[in-house]
Amino acid sequence: MSNPALRQPISLKILSNGFLGFWCLVAAFPILWIGFMSFKTPLDAFDSNPFRVILGPHTRETIGGLSFLDLVVGLAIAWILVRQAIRWLPRKVEEFSPSGNTTLGWLIGGSVYVLATLLVFVVALPAVLGVINPVAGLLGANIVGLTTEHYEAVWIDRGFTRNFANSMIVTTGVVTVSLTVGTLAGYGLARSDSLIAFWLLVVALVFRALPHSVLVSGYLPYFITSSEWLAPIFGEAAPTLYGKPWAIIAVLVAINQPFTIWMLRSFFQNIPPELDEAARVDGCSHFGAFRRVIVPVMWPGVITTGLFSFLLAYNDFLVTSLLLDAQNMTMVPAIANMFNRETTASDEVQAIAAAVSITAPLFFLVLVFQRQIVSGLTAGAVKG
Repeated sequence: MSNPALRQPISLKILSNGFLGFWCLVAAFPILWIGFMSFKTPLDAFDSNPFRVILGPHTRETIGGLSFLDLVVGLAIAWILVRQAIRWLPRKVEEFSPSGNTTLGWLIGGSVYVLATLLVFVVALPAVLGVINPVAGLLGANIVGLTTEHYEAVWIDRGFTRNFANSMIVTTGVVTVSLTVGTLAGYGLARSDSLIAFWLLVVALVFRALPHSVLVSGYLPYFITSSEWLAPIFGEAAPTLYGKPWAIIAVLVAINQPFTIWMLRSFFQNIPPELDEAARVDGCSHFGAFRRVIVPVMWPGVITTGLFSFLLAYNDFLVTSLLLDAQNMTMVPAIANMFNRETTASDEVQAIAAAVSITAPLFFLVLVFQRQIVSGLTAGAVKG
């Protein structure tokens, strides 16, 4: 039973909840609004009347839209899929992961779940509702205009799939290297009380505080002339580092690694050293104790740190725009180029559709890993 002395007064509850709701509305408004715009014709997308932007009457009359039945069924299925991704998917991944390899299990399970979701909304649901709507009367009449032509233009005509693939290569490489190095370094520094470990952490913090532009300006000349100073090793086949995704992985890892080490070190410090000693008594080596005992205990911390590493690489603009060529551009600088080059209203709506597209993986990651993220953040914030 809660302590009456600790209960909040009604006025404070209304004030705090109202402020929180207002903040959520302000934070969510931009993505919701450009989401509406991305599915409308330019005439509706840039209309001064917000209700015309949401309902899209010109889009509905010229292209088509969604009925009341479409909206209800679509939202219901979306709600079910979200709840399944939060509750059911993590249990199944842990249950069916091969030999306890949860990383591989998440890659397979997440890919299958995303593919199934796309099949439901792109193939199955339109086919079923296409049969039901004509016989549903008023419930089957279109009330909201909708078109996916801007997404088709971005992903198919403009080759945005290549930018998506480049982003996945960069983010996967950054997360893999950052977590591999960060877990080993964080574990070693957490279990060390030497002065050298302290100064290593201080240097890492100073390096992390440097502006990214300073680091990029240091890498850029060597990336451009890399074929010259690699020629003695590779001869005429000497590669150039400029514009290559794997070179960007090295730069982003260098920028992100101090943060990763600091964060993982804080998680390891919350794990009692007695666990290491018990594993050693049972016959494990130092690395065996780390792999078999320590890492499973602080897995939420690894996931939380990996998510932050993913966000750094996924949302980076400065490094990728300066060090990648047009062929290997990731999504964020590619969208910036779309906005800079737009000449018509249709081009601008296509750029908006591309901007909305890159938020989908972020929502999926947060929904799937929300429990681990909350657990990891709590473990990193509370000692003992």
